[in-house]
Amino acid sequence: MTHTLQEILSRVDHTLLRPDATEAEIKALCADAARYHTASVCVPPSYVSLAAEELTGSGVMVCTVIGFPNGYHTTETKCSEAAEAVMAGADEVDMVVNLGWVKDGRYDQILREISDVKRSAGKAALKVIVETCLLTEEEKIRMCEVVSASSADFIKTSTGFSKGGATPEDIALFKAHVSNGTKIKAAGGIASLEDADRFLTLGADRLGTSRIVRLVKEGNLL
Repeated sequence: MTHTLQEILSRVDHTLLRPDATEAEIKALCADAARYHTASVCVPPSYVSLAAEELTGSGVMVCTVIGFPNGYHTTETKCSEAAEAVMAGADEVDMVVNLGWVKDGRYDQILREISDVKRSAGKAALKVIVETCLLTEEEKIRMCEVVSASSADFIKTSTGFSKGGATPEDIALFKAHVSNGTKIKAAGGIASLEDADRFLTLGADRLGTSRIVRLVKEGNLL
């Protein structure tokens, strides 16, 4: 592999977004993230304060999702969700765009929404989920341009709750079309260390996955 195991783990958003996730599972997620030094945990909004408490002093950030998983919440709702998440202890927020607006070509409106949410999130990093499996190549390129023109920090491939996740082709396309320092998060379907290594090599800065830490634990790799 091109990247060491610890390099891969340091780029992982260790994720648990199942609707039936329990408090005990969130605590276990946080313990594993702290043990293996992942970049963050990504948890449902209702568990942000718990995760922040569990990870105090660990160096692991707390990430959550807003407008999730469909993106068709109103802008006002997304802004409220972002502000509440940050107040609860979130360091990063991952927002789903309004995919109907993408299909309608309402890119100016999408840009305004991203800017509004970023203002509500304050200093927290904002990742913009564009759900690549539902977009044409032209729409993906346009969204690279929109997110690059915005105040967001990352463009992210997928929620993991639609019909497909990150693909190497999409990461390569993102890398070719983002600008202004916009980072890339690959999420959904990252099933092996080889997958993780390949996405990082292609240009992903962060990996949203529930599997990488599990593979490391099961293989006693650290």
